[in-house]
Amino acid sequence: MPYRNMTLDELARHIGMDAREVRRLANRGILPGRQVRGEWRFNSVQMLDWLQREMHTLGEKHIRNLEQAMSGGQETATVGSLLAAEAVDMDLRAKSKASVLRELVSLAERTGLVYDRVGLIADLEEREATRSTALPNGIALPHPHRPLPYATVEPLLCLARVPAGIPFAAPDRKLTDLFVLVVSHNERQHLHVLARLSQMFVTDLPANLRETDDAEAALTLVLQTERQLLAGR
Repeated sequence: MPYRNMTLDELARHIGMDAREVRRLANRGILPGRQVRGEWRFNSVQMLDWLQREMHTLGEKHIRNLEQAMSGGQETATVGSLLAAEAVDMDLRAKSKASVLRELVSLAERTGLVYDRVGLIADLEEREATRSTALPNGIALPHPHRPLPYATVEPLLCLARVPAGIPFAAPDRKLTDLFVLVVSHNERQHLHVLARLSQMFVTDLPANLRETDDAEAALTLVLQTERQLLAGR
């Protein structure tokens, strides 16, 4: 998403949403836009922030369309390609939001792909200070405020469970125990991954992950869920 203003039709094409729905959301003040000479304009930076915050509130159809728009229509196992076996820990030793973020980055370092540990932690902390990445039902998708192409060799995901759960400022005010760290290199990839994860974590995947302590079994569950999601399309 280039750093510029978009018209209503440009935004609709970019995120895979019907222009009439975009107009409805804008008219209701839900989308961050402004009118210039009677025409809607949307700042791309503000839209990225909004999508990161509010994606989980969109309907299933809108999330799927967003995912497909960001991927160019390619139906590939994105999560499976970014989540390495060594980046899964089902007993993460963390007792606070700050320690979860540090331990997630330590988990990412096991892959050998992290260039800038300090910078990555700082960006994650900045993002959480702005607004929590926690979702309802004990799930959080921590990610930097912006894609960080220089923090890691490649884009990556990490999956972790904190069995006791911790306060993570979730919208339902419940403890958070399942975490997926998302480190992307560009905005289209970033939104694509968030949209894919959003769809996967409304299945029985969270419940199944809470039933296993084995990292290999957890990875298998994630891969199976993504395959099933793609097979159902």
